[in-house]
Amino acid sequence: MLQQKNSHKIIFHADDDEDDRMLFMDAVTELNLPIKVQQSEDGQKLLDCLYSPQLEIPEIVFLDINMPGKSGFECLEEIRNAEDPLKHMKIIMLSTSSNIENVELSFELGADFYAVKPSTFHGLKSLLAEILTLEWNASWNKKQFFLT
Repeated sequence: MLQQKNSHKIIFHADDDEDDRMLFMDAVTELNLPIKVQQSEDGQKLLDCLYSPQLEIPEIVFLDINMPGKSGFECLEEIRNAEDPLKHMKIIMLSTSSNIENVELSFELGADFYAVKPSTFHGLKSLLAEILTLEWNASWNKKQFFLT
């Protein structure tokens, strides 16, 4: 797998909802940060892309939980069991649900954060701004894991 050093951050977003993918891309664009976004409409396509030798390894992966084929949970588990450098990517689980079982499972499987999808474009943009500008060298505890 190729990992080239660029002046921009590379992120990947996997979500089966086309509208959510478009809103995500629009929000990132409006943030005007040096970010390159790649997207996939399901979990299996995400994994296929991540294992592609042509892919620049993303720093952050945003994973929708409920996707056809492989769910976000299945993708998370496979990524965390992969070899370097994949297993060290930051993974943000996204869901419309704040169900505590989903939050707990995400934490147990090794996600870095669990975020409830905001209901507005402004909310999504604010959430992405918060995540994309985090100091990732800090250590997080379980209480900081759940973003709403």
